[in-house]
Amino acid sequence: MYQQAKHDRRLIMERDGRSDFDLPFLNELTDQDAVVPSGMRRTELDLPSLPEREVVKHYVNLSQMNFGVDNGLYPLGSCTMKFNPKYADYLTSLPSVNCIHPYQAEETVQGALQIMHELELALCEISGMDAVTLQPAAGAHGEFTGMLLTKAYHVDRGEDRDEVVIPDSAHGTNPASAAMAGYRVVEIPSSMDGRVDLEALKSAMSERTAAFMITNPNTLGIFEEDIQQIAKIVHAAGALLYYDGANLNAVMGRTTPGKMDFDIVHFNLHKTFATPHGGGGPGAGPVGVKERIEPFLPVPRIVIKDSKYKLDYDRPESIGKVRSFYGNFAVLVRAYAYIMRMGGNGLKAASDRAVLNSNYLKKQLMDVYPLPFRELRKHEFVVSAKPLKDQRGIRAFDVAKRLLDYGYHAPTVYFPSLVEEALMIEPTETETKETLDEFAAVMKRIASEDPELVRSAPHNTAVKKVDEVYAAKEAILSYRAFKRRGAGPKA
Repeated sequence: MYQQAKHDRRLIMERDGRSDFDLPFLNELTDQDAVVPSGMRRTELDLPSLPEREVVKHYVNLSQMNFGVDNGLYPLGSCTMKFNPKYADYLTSLPSVNCIHPYQAEETVQGALQIMHELELALCEISGMDAVTLQPAAGAHGEFTGMLLTKAYHVDRGEDRDEVVIPDSAHGTNPASAAMAGYRVVEIPSSMDGRVDLEALKSAMSERTAAFMITNPNTLGIFEEDIQQIAKIVHAAGALLYYDGANLNAVMGRTTPGKMDFDIVHFNLHKTFATPHGGGGPGAGPVGVKERIEPFLPVPRIVIKDSKYKLDYDRPESIGKVRSFYGNFAVLVRAYAYIMRMGGNGLKAASDRAVLNSNYLKKQLMDVYPLPFRELRKHEFVVSAKPLKDQRGIRAFDVAKRLLDYGYHAPTVYFPSLVEEALMIEPTETETKETLDEFAAVMKRIASEDPELVRSAPHNTAVKKVDEVYAAKEAILSYRAFKRRGAGPKA
C-alpha cells in the first residue's frame, strides 16, 4: 500500500529556533531612519526566527505532500491534466521572456508580438476559425468573453436576444458565464444515448435565443454526431453556435469546430496544449471567431504594418479589453512551443493516443463500474459507482478518497449530474499502458475492499476526510485568521 511521509508537522509560524543571520548593528544605529524610515518600519513582524536549512526542509516537505502531474496519473475528467513538457518551462525562464514588461515600446518586444501573432494563426488553423484573441486568462473567462462577443454581434444587428440554450451535459461554467453576461439560461435534456436531444433543441430555440453553448465531444466523452444538423437548427433561428473547447484534445487534427459550423470557440491552452493549470496565475482561454464576429474582438489586436508588429487599438466595434495588458504571456509561450514542437501530425497523434487510452481504461473498468449510454467514447468517459452504493454502501466520493491512499489523484466525481454516482475519468495521452493497468487494478481492488475501510478513507494523507462544506463556507486563508479561529477548520 502507498505510504506517504510523516505528516505531523507544525506550521512554519509555530516553529522557532536560532536564525543564521543576526544584524545587531541595526539596533545600535542612532539614526535608524537613515536605513529604514520610521513610516515603513514594522515593530511586530510576528515571524519565526529560523535558520535557512529549517525553512528549506519545511517547504520541501510540504511540497512532497502535494500531488500534481509530475507525481503520477491525474485522471481528473474534463480538466485534461496532461504532463507539462519541461522544454516549454525552460523557454519561459529565458530573460527574453520573463524579463520583458508590457509597458515596453512595441519596437523593443517584436519577438514577443511575433510569438503571439503566430500563436493566433496556429489556433486559427487548429480550430477552423478566422481570428483569435489571446487575452482571456482561463477557460471560463474565455466563455464570458464569447458571450460578450455574442451580445455585441446581436446588438450590432439590432436584435434583442436574451437567452442562451445549454444542454444538461454542459460544463458548469457555461451557464455561469452566460448568466454573468446578462443572459437567461435555458437548459435542455440529453437524449437516451447521452447526446443533444434534437427535438428538445428545436423547441427551445426562438427569436430570443442568442446562442447555443456545447462541447463536442460532450462531458460524457460522446461525440455529437448530429453536430451539423444542430448547427442548422441554431443558425435557422438566427443564433450563434458556441464551442466549449475543453474537450478539443479529443478531436485535434481529426476535425475542427470550423468544420462543424461553430461561430465562436474558446481554447483551454492549459488543457489542450500542456501548460500548467490554475493556481490563480497560469492558464489561458483564447477565443476564436468566424470573420463576421472579428470586428468585436478585444483590443488591442496584433497587426503587421510596415513589416513591424503593432498593437492596434483603433477598433470602434470592439468589446474593449477583457484583461490587463495582452494575456498570460508565459502560458502563451508554452503553448506556442508545444504546438511548434508537435506539429500538425504530432497534435493529431496526441488526440489519437488520448482516445485510445480512454477507451482502453474504460474497457478495463466497465465490468465493475458500469458505463451508462453508448460504449464508444473519446478522450474521457463516465462510469457509475451506483452498484457499489446499492450493494455495499460505497459511494463515488468514497472511491475517490480511497484512491488517495494508493497515491492516485481522484477523478472528477458527481459530474455530469445525469449519471448517478458519477466517476469522470480522463487518462490523457501522456500516460503509459503500464500506468493505466496499475490504476485499473487499484480501482477494482477498492470495489472489493471492506466497505468500512473505504468509507473511512483516506488513511495515509496529511489529514483525514475533511468537512468540505465547512471548508468552502469558512475559508481560513491566513495564519492570523487561523489564530483567530482557534482550532481552525474541522477535520
